[in-house]
Amino acid sequence: MSKHIVIVGCSGFVGHHLTEALLQHTHWLITGFDLEVGKISHLLQHPRLQFHSGDAYCHPELDKAIEQAHVVISLAALCNPSLYNTEPLRVIESNYFGPARLVEKCAKLKKWLIQFSTSEVYGKTILSQWPKASFTQPPIAQIPEQSWLLNEDTTPLIMGPVQQQRWSYASAKQLLERTVLAYHLEQDLRYTLIRPFNFLGLGMDFLPGIEGEGLPRVLANFTANLLCGKPLSLVDGGKSKRTFLCVKEATDAVINIIQNPETCQNQIFNLGNPKNEVTIETFAGLIKKAFAQVSGDDEWNAHPVQSVSSAIFYGPGYEDSDRRLPDISKAMLRFGFNPARNLDSILSEVAQYNLSLYPSSPNKSLCPSPLAIP
Repeated sequence: MSKHIVIVGCSGFVGHHLTEALLQHTHWLITGFDLEVGKISHLLQHPRLQFHSGDAYCHPELDKAIEQAHVVISLAALCNPSLYNTEPLRVIESNYFGPARLVEKCAKLKKWLIQFSTSEVYGKTILSQWPKASFTQPPIAQIPEQSWLLNEDTTPLIMGPVQQQRWSYASAKQLLERTVLAYHLEQDLRYTLIRPFNFLGLGMDFLPGIEGEGLPRVLANFTANLLCGKPLSLVDGGKSKRTFLCVKEATDAVINIIQNPETCQNQIFNLGNPKNEVTIETFAGLIKKAFAQVSGDDEWNAHPVQSVSSAIFYGPGYEDSDRRLPDISKAMLRFGFNPARNLDSILSEVAQYNLSLYPSSPNKSLCPSPLAIP
């Protein structure tokens, strides 16, 4: 008998990749909810997909869909760093109050909930909070890598001061996780929490100045600035370290989780690739290299970069964590998670896709006119 899966947020970045993968690689029935069709317009005629447009949390078809579901996947979120300290009320509403209503429904109807959280719930690293004098013996460079690993079940979650509104997103997501576990404790909710560590792939965000206006995440910002001949902005010098995971490997992981309820229910999983850890400054160099290799034009490597303060780029109230390095041993043990795509190959795919849509050169000073809508 085919599984019936409800996906809230089915046409976002992760949602559309997951919906497409489920339809391609399984025989499962999908009911999707999102505010608009977005990136799944090409899937609407699929016989195993039923799509509902609108706010899922108050949609008249939501309860019926959950009643019929084997598992509910909650993906909808407002996860744009430029909004965390400029529109914190909207961020908290979108990332806690709406999803919390879905948690309550799943508990009431006795359905397994796979809730996407964020790596940002870890906040700042413990090591970054030590007094600088603590790094003299031994030097920080000699501290074992194991000390940096963020473990789902043991690492403390350290938020910044409440005046720093940048932590509105992380705090909302952390409270949502605690709400999920509270429903598990008191009402026997079956759950799986997923903490993504920077998924990368096609269709991640709009390209500002080309496909829309605003300030999306780093990949779209860098890509648009390359195409438009603008410097790549390194916030506070781009010294923060991040890991990156191919979104296709992430969606494969979710499918494996669904197929292994006995080992994956009532667990929290990091999904990331520790082998793909770089500073944002290095990430900027790698995306320039990808454009150069795909186009055959080495001048992309000379594209300018500039350092900009976080207060100017994101506005007052912004701060960041220095490093997010996931411990993925539990995911490897429980459902065979083993990410293999390296960062160069992911960025090469991104560069090839965008250059096919928007042919450009490193000497172009104005944003090109769109030739197609992704």
